[in-house]
Amino acid sequence: MYPWVGKWALVTGASAGIGVALAAELAAGGTNLVLTARREDRLVALARDLAAKHNIRAEIYVADLADPSAPDAIFDFVRGKNLHIDLLVNNAGFGAYGEFATSDRARQVEMVQVNCSAVVNLTYLFLQPMMQRRSGDILIVASTASFQAVPYITTYAATKVFDLHFAEGLAEEVKPFGIRVCGLCPGSTESEFNLVASNNTAPSSNRPRETAEKVARVGLQALAAGKSYVISGRRNYFGAHFQRLATRHFVTTIAAKLFRPPAKTRA
Repeated sequence: MYPWVGKWALVTGASAGIGVALAAELAAGGTNLVLTARREDRLVALARDLAAKHNIRAEIYVADLADPSAPDAIFDFVRGKNLHIDLLVNNAGFGAYGEFATSDRARQVEMVQVNCSAVVNLTYLFLQPMMQRRSGDILIVASTASFQAVPYITTYAATKVFDLHFAEGLAEEVKPFGIRVCGLCPGSTESEFNLVASNNTAPSSNRPRETAEKVARVGLQALAAGKSYVISGRRNYFGAHFQRLATRHFVTTIAAKLFRPPAKTRA
């Protein structure tokens, strides 16, 4: 189903959620993996499991993309192993739920670093050899939050707008080089996102969630088909596009009502 049999893919944020699902889906299709994330124990276990189950090679590199030097370190690791990455999966990212003015400023800045700056750096580094080979693929995990402002996850939504526009613009730039780029836009997904974002108390947190496995398949299929973006789930697709019929202010007002923290948790 996928064109990466016997090739190498690098997956960031590979220790949980959609990252694990993407790694498993690729391994099942015969793709060798470089897995990177912060939690070494999870990476070791995942690499060992996927290598044994699917007879592929799996390397791990522990890195925190909140560190600005991490993308270069990952690239140097791959180059030191003499591996050619044919598929870069920029999956790592996180959100923070609550009022921006009372949030942890360092955490907000760190979010921009992981969700945006690291994506730009990794893409730039691994795109160069792809262009020289005139082949390669890049999947960037954005979000349905890419389509509107979302109060109370304000910074996260803004970073995902960046990710989607970056993916779509880059897709057109590198098409003449035989390189495909796709922005994957999941909606609410079964993952650790809500836990990390302290979002379990949000009124929107009880919305129906897609499985990470389904989201991973949708993203990889869209990339293989040459799409510049894809929204996972019919409900999410219509929701993202239907709002274009309304004013931006109206959409943001509705989003604020959906995501406003319960009174007892507000500062």
